[in-house]
Amino acid sequence: MKLKLIGMASALALLASPAIAQDSVKIGFVTTLTTGAGVIGKDMRNAVELALDHIGHEMAGKKVEVIYEDDGFKPEIGKQKTEKLVKKDKVDFVAGYIWSHVLLASRNVPLKNKTFLISSNAGPSPLAGKLCHKDFFSTSWQNDQTPMAMGEVLNQRGIKNLYIMAPNYAAGKNMVAGVKRTFKGNITGQDMTKFPAQLDFSAELAKVRAAKPDALFVFYPGKHGAQFMKQYSQAGLKDQVPLYTVFTVDSISLPRLKDLAEGSLMTQFWAPDLDNAANKKFVADFKAKNGTYPSFYAAQSYDTIMLIKSAVEAVSGDLGNRAGIRAAMRQANFDSIRGKYSYGNNHFPIQNFYLRQVVKDSEGKFTTKIVSTVYENHQDTYAKDCKMSW
Repeated sequence: MKLKLIGMASALALLASPAIAQDSVKIGFVTTLTTGAGVIGKDMRNAVELALDHIGHEMAGKKVEVIYEDDGFKPEIGKQKTEKLVKKDKVDFVAGYIWSHVLLASRNVPLKNKTFLISSNAGPSPLAGKLCHKDFFSTSWQNDQTPMAMGEVLNQRGIKNLYIMAPNYAAGKNMVAGVKRTFKGNITGQDMTKFPAQLDFSAELAKVRAAKPDALFVFYPGKHGAQFMKQYSQAGLKDQVPLYTVFTVDSISLPRLKDLAEGSLMTQFWAPDLDNAANKKFVADFKAKNGTYPSFYAAQSYDTIMLIKSAVEAVSGDLGNRAGIRAAMRQANFDSIRGKYSYGNNHFPIQNFYLRQVVKDSEGKFTTKIVSTVYENHQDTYAKDCKMSW
């Protein structure tokens, strides 16, 4: 009996020892680092590294270890890499995810294994509504919100007839649903193009020309956006059909697009010229370290690290205190680059959205500036479908 008790005590000690010995915070970060979309993932990684520099690579006295994984722009690979991070690397948090279809394919892995999941970009509607989860948080937005803000802008500018183009995948469908939800005019045409295979939009642009709409709304992220903008200009539509975009023109594409994008309008929750101390430091230090303006992808990734830090420090580094970490993240008690924001019942941000315009800065470099505030403290449409309560 005595030997049995000793054996049980030894087993319990072994089970307890990892938690006691854990002197680091492990974060898995899934993004796209290869393919043509790799430039986005690298911008996100640069922002994470800057955030780590700003916090001295520590949270609550613990060393921070970030493990980057490349999803290859494919849901099945994203899921595999997420499984590695959760089951092999035993990370405390999984973050990142550019693409909605990759996030949707991967979400169950961390959430079923009691690992916090934070989206640094993708905001598919199911995760804001019926598939909301207590251990899932977003540091970006729900997909519909940014185009909803653009729909309001179109109304304000008197647009009556609108043509819509977007890629045919989860985020593209959400973007179209968003602009349709608020735009009060007529939809004169709509094309949902193949994604990610299609990079030639000449046939669709010919249809836009024939339809003669008052404006064209598009959502094409990454290299698809750069390709679209070039073809839109080459088709001679720049002076014929005003263009309004979301997630198509950003600081990653601007150095290549240059004059093609100057003056163009888009909506977003953030801009480099937002007037708060955290954002000024973030933008200045990012430019100094990387030689470019940060993108909104970078801004959201930077906030991801700061959100995690706020939660880890709220529980004094006790990573086993999951309830405490969760409660702290719900408070969003950190200096966000967007300014103070709050979380809704579905753990998506309630925040402002702005109309932005492409301009040149004092050095002649292309960037964006805020033109007006479209929404204040805006909550996504799907929060009402989330049954989670605090």
